[in-house]
Amino acid sequence: MDRRQWTPTRWAHNGDVRLACDTWAGADGGEPLLLVMGMGVSRRWWPDGLCRILADHGFSVARYDHRDAGESTHLPPTRTRLPATALLGRRGEAYTAEDMADDAAAVLDELGWETAHLLGVSLGGAVAQRVAIRHPDRVRTLTSMSAVPADAAGLGVLRYIRVPAVARLSRMRYPDTEEGTVRAGLAIARFCASPAQPFDEREERAKAERLADSGTRDTRAQSRQIGAQWHGPAISTITAPTLVLHGRDDPLIRPNAAAAIASRVPDARLVLLPGVGHDIPAPVWRTVAAEVRALADGSSDRPHRG
Repeated sequence: MDRRQWTPTRWAHNGDVRLACDTWAGADGGEPLLLVMGMGVSRRWWPDGLCRILADHGFSVARYDHRDAGESTHLPPTRTRLPATALLGRRGEAYTAEDMADDAAAVLDELGWETAHLLGVSLGGAVAQRVAIRHPDRVRTLTSMSAVPADAAGLGVLRYIRVPAVARLSRMRYPDTEEGTVRAGLAIARFCASPAQPFDEREERAKAERLADSGTRDTRAQSRQIGAQWHGPAISTITAPTLVLHGRDDPLIRPNAAAAIASRVPDARLVLLPGVGHDIPAPVWRTVAAEVRALADGSSDRPHRG
């Protein structure tokens, strides 16, 4: 990662929660595109190569850390320790999914973006869907990748996830040390990796060392995020032009989740990516960017502010 490609960290605020964000340097004239990361990990897990290509496709790219991730505010511990328990037991003890959607809107405010395209991956895909429901006037287009329907909850999520994989992730334990953080990051990268691509152990370990992201092993923070309950309308109320991307070989979330989103969001387009897991490997960066660009171009006749 070349941090010179990113502007200095800025801070958005949603009540007492402070949210770290930054933008891809030198692409200020493009169309606003907000990247929404998955569960637990920081915004720096977005591949720089993908962000560069998105900028080359005419986007001004921004990313941010969810609450309970990266440099953003971390909330006090709750009783729930495991993400699987929080997800299936519907134990949202810390905050709501509406709060997390409002976080994204607060980031847009800080950036001075009245509207933006959204690209969310995994839990970030669900958050992006919720932003499109809760703040429809601020979302130009929605791209949800590797995500479940944002209105699925509790046992209803079981139809979309690979239960053995969730159990395997829940059994992972790493010490609260620098090496434990590196091992956790490497294990998550290995788990999510696309089977059609070679897994470079040395490169991925170097990345885990560089990121030094304790969110990969902080199951309590992950539980607070995944346990945040949605109380709003169904995804069928989304009005933004919508693209649904999903890896055919996703080891965590079944492709039927993507099919369900695409079938329920009006006029949504579904694109399945062969050989792709629960990550965004380099060989599909240009495909993803081209699809997001095409979605934006197709919505250009819609009125936007900002």
